[in-house]
Amino acid sequence: MATTEHEVADWWATAICRMEPGVVELRGTPIQDLIGSASLVDVVWLVTRGRRPDPRESALLEAAMVASVDHGPQAPSIAIARMAITCGVALNNAMASAVNALGDVHGGAGQQCVELLNTVVERESAGLPLPDAARAAIGDLRYVPGFGHRFHPVDPRRDPLLSLVDDAVADGVVAGDHIRAARAVETLLKTDRSRPVPMNIDGATAVIYAELGFPPPLARGLFVLSRSVGILAHAWEESTEGRRNKGPIPPSILPTFRTD
Repeated sequence: MATTEHEVADWWATAICRMEPGVVELRGTPIQDLIGSASLVDVVWLVTRGRRPDPRESALLEAAMVASVDHGPQAPSIAIARMAITCGVALNNAMASAVNALGDVHGGAGQQCVELLNTVVERESAGLPLPDAARAAIGDLRYVPGFGHRFHPVDPRRDPLLSLVDDAVADGVVAGDHIRAARAVETLLKTDRSRPVPMNIDGATAVIYAELGFPPPLARGLFVLSRSVGILAHAWEESTEGRRNKGPIPPSILPTFRTD
């Protein structure tokens, strides 16, 4: 049976972008009405959520994305970008190599923490006391996503983000259920431990993404967008330094040869 024009037009049907000669609209808003009046964060919200955020929602999302931009070359994705650019590839190739390293272990904790917080909130809503809901959600997890940090005893990005959420809760911008859940988990992780396990950047941004209603997979996507800024900057910096084929360790140091 012959394919009709209607079937072809429906093949990539989308509610995100309308494009035809002389027209570009994002979620029904002409692009010329967004240029100069909407921030990049506003447009990220618009295209992923279908509406423009109000100013306080936008400010919260922007704070979370700013906080996650970079964490230095010790982050595997950043190191990969810097190594890749010395191999003679373009900036987009170096960035793609780095982004492809953002997986469940490096880059996925925000998504996992939103899932965890959603579970705590759901169990509390079902009648379980908040501490018990947190304990049940954690279960026997060896690593609780969004808590603890291998470098920072207290993540310096944590408190400014949580303070913004507290203000938003007080002003009725967000409900506050997820920040309560996160603090319940944090309190639980202090119990019977020689060293506390405080919330980290992934936990604090997860609180924001969850309070703003972003589904867990979008939390990872938003982190990738944010970290791509740092990846770009590091790849560009490395490209200006003239090194070729830069490896993970200086050439004067050879890896240990294992005999086991």
